[in-house]
Amino acid sequence: MPNFLNTFAVGFRALALLCLCAGAAQAEALPKPTGPILLSVTGAIGVTNAEGGATFDLAMLEAIGKTTTVTSTAWTEGESTFEGVLLSDLMERVGATGTTAVAVALNDYKVDIPAEDFTNYPVILAYRMDGDLLKIRDKGPLWIVYPQDDFPDLKTKQTQAKWVWQVKEIRFR
Repeated sequence: MPNFLNTFAVGFRALALLCLCAGAAQAEALPKPTGPILLSVTGAIGVTNAEGGATFDLAMLEAIGKTTTVTSTAWTEGESTFEGVLLSDLMERVGATGTTAVAVALNDYKVDIPAEDFTNYPVILAYRMDGDLLKIRDKGPLWIVYPQDDFPDLKTKQTQAKWVWQVKEIRFR
């Protein structure tokens, strides 16, 4: 009889653990966008909400967490205040495992960016500049922004090539 109770207790604990894990996985599920889709994330990711990847509207990007960066750029006068989501947080949200992020713009311009850029620096995917939503004519709706004023080693031509604007997709590989 004690073996039966011991087996039952082990089985019950395993079932409880399974239920807890299933609940945690459900809590991390990615909802579907309700507004216009601004971004698709594809490739080596573990969390999706669409066939072949994850799609985000503005509210979903904001829900990941808003970050502000004040920096100068090669394309604007003086310093600007950019608001967006940390790309490291976006990677975590979709369970990205790739070592390279291919940023794709609306005109299909593509740039390979080492994913470690996003973990080594607070690089953001900006959707606002100086308080205004980025429009297509102003490098929007999404612009990859490096905090080059805070990290002088980022003020290089190589880094400038990774400031992709009008981002529509990020592919992790």
